[in-house]
Amino acid sequence: MKTKRYLWRYLYFRSYMKTTLIKNAKLVNEGEIFHADVLIKGPFIEKIERQGIAIPCDVVIDAQGKYLLPGLIDDQVHFREPGLTHKGEIYTEAKAAVAGGITSFMEMPNTSPSATTIELLEQKYTRASECSLANYSFFMGTTNTNLDELLKVDPSNVCGVKIFMGSSTGDMLVDDPYALEQIFAQVKTLIATHCEDDPMVKQNQAKYIEQYGEDIDASYHPKIRNEEACYKSSSFAVELAKKHNTRLHILHISTAKELALFDNSKPLHEKKITAEACVHHMWFSEDDYATKGNWIKWNPAVKKMSDRDAIIEAVNNNVIDVIATDHAPHTIEEKSHKYLKAPSGGPLVQHSLNALLQLHKQGKISLEKIVEKACHNVAILFEIDRRGYIREGFYADLVLVDLNQSYTVNKENILYKCGWSPFEGQTFDSKILKTFVNGHLVYNEGQFDESKKGMRLKFNR
Repeated sequence: MKTKRYLWRYLYFRSYMKTTLIKNAKLVNEGEIFHADVLIKGPFIEKIERQGIAIPCDVVIDAQGKYLLPGLIDDQVHFREPGLTHKGEIYTEAKAAVAGGITSFMEMPNTSPSATTIELLEQKYTRASECSLANYSFFMGTTNTNLDELLKVDPSNVCGVKIFMGSSTGDMLVDDPYALEQIFAQVKTLIATHCEDDPMVKQNQAKYIEQYGEDIDASYHPKIRNEEACYKSSSFAVELAKKHNTRLHILHISTAKELALFDNSKPLHEKKITAEACVHHMWFSEDDYATKGNWIKWNPAVKKMSDRDAIIEAVNNNVIDVIATDHAPHTIEEKSHKYLKAPSGGPLVQHSLNALLQLHKQGKISLEKIVEKACHNVAILFEIDRRGYIREGFYADLVLVDLNQSYTVNKENILYKCGWSPFEGQTFDSKILKTFVNGHLVYNEGQFDESKKGMRLKFNR
């Protein structure tokens, strides 16, 4: 038995010593774009050479004219497992993610059951180890009563703790002021928050129903979940964080008003309070409800064009620190209900990089800034071990893109289990060609090699 076990280990590690050479790529990394060759050995980047590398390798890829980026790290997804797998699964959504150039994800706790104990949290890690093609981490969920479980979280092994300070699934709305005080005061790892003032949202909804009846459409969503509801909750979270010196990360900023809560006067690694923008808040505006309706119904809501433009500017001037997706699939049947019954959220991981590259084509963001916000800064903000950069000795999480090859989103090429996308019918002017996870070419121009799974993220805390 021992001999078989040792042989398995030997073959396992030997398989990771495969060498891949990517030649003639345009690397986008650490604020510059330059030509270089990249040598991958096993799961790591072995060598980066601007003058070229000329050694025999198992696989050689000529990337002439193509751009090589670090794999994106998405710090906010909802993959719906366990309990909500009619919408999505870790396997299906991680597969869509790697096809979209996302090599690592951090998943939220509002599944069924919610991940509000260490035991339930670890069950999700076990499941991901069995089926996820991307690297993974999972947030611990909060309730009004689970502080003891939160204090058991190992900061080196878990990305953070998530607080829903706005409407959520099940019992995960934390609205007890005393519970919030204790969480902000005692939890020592990063706290990520969804910020919308729930009483204000409910009051707004009741007002519009009283005025217009229950057949209101999705255009009322940014009026119900309005700027004031977002700002009231976000400002309260910032107030608590400053009071207790908490490491706070506010997710999916959707309004220009909230930007006043953040600043760019310090480098990211010195910030105690950080912010995230999501792709849909950088792409859509309230004008799109007329054609998209419930398909762009998210919480927080897509709001005014001026909010969208201010968010893009805040990403560019470093007031907002990272870009994510808030990928949150629902079935076509669920989204087809009338507005008040249709759930909020939509699938995005397969197309978020395409959308960001399109914004680059439109002159709204540079390639260097996309990589900074979707790769480098996520690694810095969460203190992720050896990811987020193209560096020797780092894990070879890489994505190769062609900025001159178009790609149209349609039913036939959508990989989400829910089978739809808010970008359906959109033609992007760039295409994702190859994605490496831990040195393994998992996605290759429409084909998948599922022989290796992703790894659990580790954190240098």
